[in-house]
Amino acid sequence: MNTHIHGKKRIASLIVFGLVLLLAIPALADEAKKPTIVLVHGAWADGSGWSHVIPRLEEDGYYVIAVQNPLTSFADDVATTKRVIDAQQGPVIVVGHSYGGAVMTRAAFDAPNVKALVYVAAFAPDAGEDMKSLLSQYPSKIGAAIVPDAAGFLYLDRAKFAEAFAADVPERERNVMAAAQKPFAGAIFGQRHETPAWKNIPCWYLVATQDNAINPELQRFFAKRMNAVTTEVAASHVPYVSRPESVIKIVEAAAAKVAGATPSSPTR
Repeated sequence: MNTHIHGKKRIASLIVFGLVLLLAIPALADEAKKPTIVLVHGAWADGSGWSHVIPRLEEDGYYVIAVQNPLTSFADDVATTKRVIDAQQGPVIVVGHSYGGAVMTRAAFDAPNVKALVYVAAFAPDAGEDMKSLLSQYPSKIGAAIVPDAAGFLYLDRAKFAEAFAADVPERERNVMAAAQKPFAGAIFGQRHETPAWKNIPCWYLVATQDNAINPELQRFFAKRMNAVTTEVAASHVPYVSRPESVIKIVEAAAAKVAGATPSSPTR
């Protein structure tokens, strides 16, 4: 009799377990479809600059990794970014800010796991172009703020940091950004670029309309040329700091397209 009762309980337990597993499978499948997000910082910043974006993307179920580029040469930065991209399993979305856009444009070339590129107020050069010439064609206030050191690495004058780089960031945070800025090798400005990844990978572009570092018209030029899904936000050069919700929204829109799903609302 006891054996019969225990047998019924075991069957009932297995049925309950099976039902729970069936209910969990759609959620697990949905989670598995989410691409990895690789974040690429630009000049005068490092990976920690994405601190307003990373937690909220992770809360929405994404695995996020921020590259720490040395900014010693374009080749070094591409190699570092490519190493991070190549280490990821499954589909990847690469997000680049400012100079980080130029880096990912090359690092994602011939990277089969990269399914989308998201440019955040970023350079998107074509073959043969260099950032110095592009900035000359579309002037901004960044040139007057740049000061070199004896080794040829470039800093932003802290007295001009707000106007040129982060005018809409709260003063306390902006002062930390200015004090902790990561300089980059001046020769990078003249780097001639090769065939870009954006010719073969779907692109999204976030234009910062109050940007004094990369002229918004240059950003619109990049976006139009690559046929990017384009959004504009009233922000300085660092919307990932001052308007992180706009960055999260465009990244998740790209992720949803890659996964073939409807984007979730950004976490607040």
